[in-house]
Amino acid sequence: MLILENHAILSIHLCFTKYLTGLYSSPILPVMERIRLVSKTKEEPPALHDRAMDNLRYIRETMERATHFTAISGRGGIAIGSTALIASVIASQQRNFKWWVYVWLVEGLISALIAGWSMDRKSRAVQMPLFAGPGRKAVFSLFPPLIAGGLLTIVLVRAELMSPIPGVWLLLYGTGVMTGGMFSVRAVPAMGLCFMALGAIALFSSPVYVNWFMAAGFGGLHIVFGSIIVRKYGG
Repeated sequence: MLILENHAILSIHLCFTKYLTGLYSSPILPVMERIRLVSKTKEEPPALHDRAMDNLRYIRETMERATHFTAISGRGGIAIGSTALIASVIASQQRNFKWWVYVWLVEGLISALIAGWSMDRKSRAVQMPLFAGPGRKAVFSLFPPLIAGGLLTIVLVRAELMSPIPGVWLLLYGTGVMTGGMFSVRAVPAMGLCFMALGAIALFSSPVYVNWFMAAGFGGLHIVFGSIIVRKYGG
């Protein structure tokens, strides 16, 4: 009997050692790795030189937007008006309307040369670039209506519709001067508005008075507003 009890105790001990010891020897929870703190990468601030250049660029652009284009030459406008009055006298003596148009086209070329030379001279005097900042905006705002006027002139001449040409010239030239003059002194858009009004009247007037409208517009208005610019804003 004692032998059987010892045998039973030995069997229980062996069973415990074989099946249960492995369960208690392994941990219930897996071993956690060491916690590491991840530091956020700091973005380096922009260099001082880059920030200074950005600030200078912003200041320059702001000043350009607030600056008026003052390189419009009053003396150049007076010279253009004077040559336009001479052209009106020559054009009035032409019996053929096409030759009348040719006279004014030559006058337009002469006026463009005078305007370019006088504006370049004044822009150098006032130290304002002609094709930068407000100067660029004023010049390029003037071009689209002039190009439209040139194309319409070709169409009207080919269709032999001569009487609307003076009104179209005055109206579109005034449009260009007014839009470009928004970046210049006050006298320039005012002159453009007067050209537009004169051109609108010329479109609905008798062809007999077209030369008078051309003389009053390209001659008289240029001289009057050129004198105002000379007196208020310099040559």
